[in-house]
Amino acid sequence: MTRSDLVEELANRFAQLTHRDAEFAVKAILDAMNDALVRGHRIEIRGFGSFSINRRPPRMGRNPRSGESVAIPEKRVPHFKPGKALREAVDQRTAELESQPKP
Repeated sequence: MTRSDLVEELANRFAQLTHRDAEFAVKAILDAMNDALVRGHRIEIRGFGSFSINRRPPRMGRNPRSGESVAIPEKRVPHFKPGKALREAVDQRTAELESQPKP
């Protein structure tokens, strides 16, 4: 699902929202999540999962073409951990879809 798909789903599900309002709401939520992660905060959405920042320490890598060693600096990367309810829902729906006869 893309951002535009999410906007469409929100606009369709809530008739009182215009497409523009739905787009603004999605952008506001994603911007707030982005800002929280940049500041180093953890985001927890009950029943869905949590977002946090993982630190990758500096390391030595290799250039695949020349084979020379390259220093790779420390990085901070976003990490998503699904919640129990999301894991169970995905598992159940996937099992249901797999058990349906294929045409």
